[in-house]
Amino acid sequence: MKKTIPVSPDEHQVLEHKGTERPFSGRFLTLTDEGTYCCRRCQAPLFRSDHKFESGCGWPAFDDEIAGAIRRETDADGRRTEILCATCDGHLGHVFEGEQLTPKNLRHCVNALAMSFTPATVTTGSETAVLGGGCFWCLEALFQRVIGVESVTSGYAGGEAKDADYRTVCGGQSGHIEVIKVVFDPSVLSFGQLLELFFDCHDPTSWDQQGADKGSQYRSAIFCQSEAQRETALGQIKALEQMGRGRVVTELRDAETFHSAEDYHQDYFNQNREQPYCHWNIRPKLAALTQKYADRLQPEEEG
Repeated sequence: MKKTIPVSPDEHQVLEHKGTERPFSGRFLTLTDEGTYCCRRCQAPLFRSDHKFESGCGWPAFDDEIAGAIRRETDADGRRTEILCATCDGHLGHVFEGEQLTPKNLRHCVNALAMSFTPATVTTGSETAVLGGGCFWCLEALFQRVIGVESVTSGYAGGEAKDADYRTVCGGQSGHIEVIKVVFDPSVLSFGQLLELFFDCHDPTSWDQQGADKGSQYRSAIFCQSEAQRETALGQIKALEQMGRGRVVTELRDAETFHSAEDYHQDYFNQNREQPYCHWNIRPKLAALTQKYADRLQPEEEG
């Protein structure tokens, strides 16, 4: 057996106690990047990205498996067939045949909490993403903790003004949006994985508002740095809408000038943890997302 790695309580419930996450609540439903889906507990490869298909069931579905990766046994209900990681015996989900959903006529229905994803990129060097999804304090605090992210800078983009400052942008007339610039390693973290987290950490169906933060500066937007980023974003938006999330209003824009925010906005949450906005808004969100993305986020530090 391979050495196991720490998992979150929710992941442990699935892998060890055969729990099942709620449909449409997990990860990977919108992810189409090339790579390998692995066992969350032992990191043994389970499925390739070309095995994955959209089944509409609310859990990631695969119509094939990597040879020798999956062990099957009759479920406790005596009717279904359970699938487990052949390396560590972690519970993954169930397998179904005869549904005619793909030519292979097979559906591995897998809990997202039982898996991690390794991108198959051959890109060297760093990639940049510029994202707007409400207050940049919130986005910065989250993406600083994502494994594979090299730096996060809070700033402004999208307006016609050649300069931007917090007071002017907060006035709502500058056209600028509060954004973060994320520099990341695509060999560790794909752009699609980054967007999964982005769409999960804010409401992409809300126009010019996130929670109590209202105004055009809080618009949901992706400033695409390449055509590949635009295609990935379009694919995830389409998938979210097909899943019934509502009409996604996230704007897809071309790359525009990024203006760094003032120094006191940088690393804001880490420097102001007990400030009321940070304590009541950012800290609970970080705690919840760390459970769901336990393999992707550094645990939140106390203090």
